[in-house]
Amino acid sequence: MEILFWALAVVAFVIAEVLTIQLVSIWFAAGALVTLLMTYFFELSWIEQLGVFIAASTVFLIMSLPLIKKRKKSRAVATNADLDVGRHATVIEEINCDKGTGRVTLSGVNWSAVPENENEVIPEGTVVIVKKVMGAKLLVAPEK
Repeated sequence: MEILFWALAVVAFVIAEVLTIQLVSIWFAAGALVTLLMTYFFELSWIEQLGVFIAASTVFLIMSLPLIKKRKKSRAVATNADLDVGRHATVIEEINCDKGTGRVTLSGVNWSAVPENENEVIPEGTVVIVKKVMGAKLLVAPEK
């Protein structure tokens, strides 16, 4: 009966992993497989089985951490927004934090904009440099 339980646990964790594609339950699937094998070859109580499951799952998790960190670092891909930093835009509506106004055009697209220096007012027609993209807003500074 316990072997059936662990076999079903392996299948359930593998299915959960396939459905999520995020390395969410693979360690539990491996831990359940080790527990299944240990239970098959040795007579283990439920407490011992639970201990084997927790220990094996923890070991698999610790073993996979360097791989996960490496994979996470290699995924950093520049977005289109990152490509706009450093480009020139033209102010089409005065940028003024006190009034809550500010729009620029960048490559034919109108953006909401805020000045790099909060107290600064940038008049219409000024050419600015994009310093940062903050969602749908650009942080800009006048070209010098």
